[in-house]
Amino acid sequence: MIFRKSKKKHINHDQHSEKQQDLLSMDLAENLQILSSSYKDCSDVIFRPFLIGGQLKAQLIYIEGLSNIQEIDANVLSPLMRETEVEESYLRKWTKEKVSVSRVKEVKTFTECIEHISIGNPVILVERENQGVALGLAQWEKRSVEEPTSESVVKGPREGFTETLGVNTALIRRRLRSSKLKMKSMKIGRYTQTEIIIAYIEGIADQTLIEEVENRLQKIEVDGILDSGYIEEMIEDNPYSPFPQIMSTERPDTSAASLLEGRVVILVDGSPFGLIAPTTLYSLLQSSEDYYQRFMLSTAIRWLRYLFVVFSLLLPSVYVAVLSYHQEMVPTKLILSMAASREAVPFPALVEALIMEVIFEALREAGIRLPKQIGAAVSIVGALVIGQAAIQAGIVSAPMVMVVALTGIASFTIPRYNFGASIRLLRFPMIFLAGALGILGVMLGLLIILTHLCTLRSFGVPYLSPLAPMKGKDMKDVLIRAPWWMLNTRPHLTGEYNQYRQAPNQKPGSKHGGEKND
Repeated sequence: MIFRKSKKKHINHDQHSEKQQDLLSMDLAENLQILSSSYKDCSDVIFRPFLIGGQLKAQLIYIEGLSNIQEIDANVLSPLMRETEVEESYLRKWTKEKVSVSRVKEVKTFTECIEHISIGNPVILVERENQGVALGLAQWEKRSVEEPTSESVVKGPREGFTETLGVNTALIRRRLRSSKLKMKSMKIGRYTQTEIIIAYIEGIADQTLIEEVENRLQKIEVDGILDSGYIEEMIEDNPYSPFPQIMSTERPDTSAASLLEGRVVILVDGSPFGLIAPTTLYSLLQSSEDYYQRFMLSTAIRWLRYLFVVFSLLLPSVYVAVLSYHQEMVPTKLILSMAASREAVPFPALVEALIMEVIFEALREAGIRLPKQIGAAVSIVGALVIGQAAIQAGIVSAPMVMVVALTGIASFTIPRYNFGASIRLLRFPMIFLAGALGILGVMLGLLIILTHLCTLRSFGVPYLSPLAPMKGKDMKDVLIRAPWWMLNTRPHLTGEYNQYRQAPNQKPGSKHGGEKND
């Protein structure tokens, strides 16, 4: 016990010594020497010496390209160099009374100086003062707000997130104009020091969920975070699942709607994608446009989407199973036509399906990676030319080309790209099971997938909720999209503590039964 206590004191003493060494000193030359050594071989870091009022030595430090040079010249250097009255602790007085910069912060350590300089805020150090001033004059090139390409809609907002964190938070604030919207900040990454924002609505989001998100983020210790995809992989519940357990979106309106349901949104500086947690299987199959058009049309499109998800997963495997083992399931005329088309094909149905699926995925990937001007043309022309040539050469049959094409079209109806990629990945083991065991293999694969989905969680929320476990009130926004005047409650597992989101009896209609008084 004595040894442990003394060891703890020794550690605390070392930490105290490190803190003392990190503090700025009264000697300007010493401070500049330490900062210069830190920024050795950094040609873009500018050390600008000047005199305050012609007598007090000072140093301005900033990174070229990250700071607003015009504002520095007009509002910092010019008034300081022209100052006539220079007193003791002048810098502190100047920042409080005369500076025309909105964001000013005192810095007392070298760590704080480097942190502000790295994000573009110039730092001023003055002789005979053991603290400096960081000015909020960061400015860098940024992309303008544009329509998100991965989540385009016919009816709805056209704004999308950018790579600038301040713009993204402002886009959400513009939709949720309440002080209850909280945004907690933290930095992750040993070298990148990437700023992360945890956004939630106080009083709607469960406090346990917020704490869990914070704990998972605080456990991340890596060299750098360059995109939200890093965060997504490191905080999900089951990293070995092919299904995404956190929804990513480029749309501020989708993020705002999720916040109103009691979810948490994670924004990462440098990434145009926000992360929404928790999420469910049905959330990944919903589009923001479902809530901007009439509920009957949204319900019909949602059912069509569910049907094509099944097609995307099962159509090639069912075709292989039927053609290999269960020909009696096909009408006679159709099976004779299919047999005639496959007469010159030298491969079994399993190999034929794998060849076409691999070619289709290669064409899809090529269309994405090529420049936009030729990407679409190459993917379409390539599919037509290769498909027709393969049929004429007798490598594949015409029905197989139709099956693969229909499967590809079905996969394009999935709103979330990462969920569509999961379905595409699972399609290949399903084809192998169909080729080995027929329909029995397809059923076995479905049971494995269903069992996995039933055990999957997203921050503790069941992946198949509200269908499993069944929550009747929440079914109004799963299999159907009920009209807005019926969606009066939030999802049970995310908005449990603030259940009602609108007043009762919101159904529209004339109070006089539609009769007009003369």
